Amino acid sequence: MSYGQLSTGTGALAADARSLNNLKMQAGQKTPEAIKEAAKQFESLFMRELIKSMREATMKSGLLDSPGGDLGGDLLDQQLAVQMSGKPGGLSDLIAAQLSRQMAGPALGNLEAGDSLSATPLSSVRKAASLAAYGAQAVTAPAAPTISQSHFVQRHTQAAIEVEKTTGIPASYMVGQAGHETGWGRHEIKMKGGAPSFNLFGIKAGGSWTGKVAEVTTTEYVHGVAKKTLAKFRAYDSYEASFKDYARLITKSPRYAQASQQTGSALAYASGLQKAGYATDPDYASKLSRAIHTTQRLQRAQVVAQNI
Repeated sequence: MSYGQLSTGTGALAADARSLNNLKMQAGQKTPEAIKEAAKQFESLFMRELIKSMREATMKSGLLDSPGGDLGGDLLDQQLAVQMSGKPGGLSDLIAAQLSRQMAGPALGNLEAGDSLSATPLSSVRKAASLAAYGAQAVTAPAAPTISQSHFVQRHTQAAIEVEKTTGIPASYMVGQAGHETGWGRHEIKMKGGAPSFNLFGIKAGGSWTGKVAEVTTTEYVHGVAKKTLAKFRAYDSYEASFKDYARLITKSPRYAQASQQTGSALAYASGLQKAGYATDPDYASKLSRAIHTTQRLQRAQVVAQNI
């Protein structure tokens, strides 16, 4: 299954995939006019993602959130992206310059009649588009995702998608929470001796747990004050098992019933987990919602890269 089948935010993902296929067909006409228009539309797609990333990075009160408001915001993002595209010095020029260096040939904006892109390797197109998007995001959008975040999301999205099919918990929510809990894979819980516990969600081993256990020092907040404490955590045989156990906990435990019904909003879901006592960090909801939004940005970017 491709990332394009994600159910959370998938409308935009599917639309982007279709748009990219159309752009490839359009550029395949090999005329200067078609190539310039395709480059402009590529820029429009990237600008739309950047604007959406900035919108998602802004904390909302939740009081005025609604599906209608989200749709209106998305339509406005699309309109702004179109209006901002095709300007001198924009992303289309950056893509053209990168392609020119890769092929040691003419830039897209300077193609003459009869010039062809037939010899252009897809890897060059993908690299040019990725560099253009990343460069613009680093300048325009706050908190650009890091390489470690991108790798973590790419590694675990498929397992999360499989669990989403049976539980309804959005894959982006699970991967985002796993990223937040483990520092995007940099601080995973280890067994004695250094073996992986595969515990991505920091689930502790209570009295009912009969599986393997990893005992490590962790940080707990007592009356808002961070303190180090020794705790036992569940251990699994695979990351897939960790996703399944997490989803089982959220969907089967009455404690998290409210959170499991709030999957329409990342902030509402994260707030539901905090209210239920999933973590003792007083800022857990805001931190988790940011991690989920980062995951969604990266998943969208990976869909775009796969379809170039």
